[in-house]
Amino acid sequence: MIGKFESNKDLIQELTSSGARHVGNIATIITGTVAEVTREIGDWITDAIEMREAAAAAAKDAAAQRADDPAGDFADDDFDEAPEPVAPQPDPAPKATTDGDVIDAEVVYPRES
Repeated sequence: MIGKFESNKDLIQELTSSGARHVGNIATIITGTVAEVTREIGDWITDAIEMREAAAAAAKDAAAQRADDPAGDFADDDFDEAPEPVAPQPDPAPKATTDGDVIDAEVVYPRES
């Protein structure tokens, strides 16, 4: 038979071990979350840098194209002097309406365990 002292020692030992495991799991979760957030922020900044570089390259290309064509007549200009007339479109059919009552409901999904 186990004495009271040994029973209490085993209880304290088990509680300490369980607490350490839980603290370790929480630390792992926090570490993973910080790493993922840092990675996402880095990717976002990389996208911004790439967009800025692309805009600078486009501006440089446009300036070079203007320098090559001093008259201002760009061969790839998609702008017309006068827009083409557009045929009038018929009005869409009116939407059907219901004269019944309307029920406003909130959909609640069960949590996954």
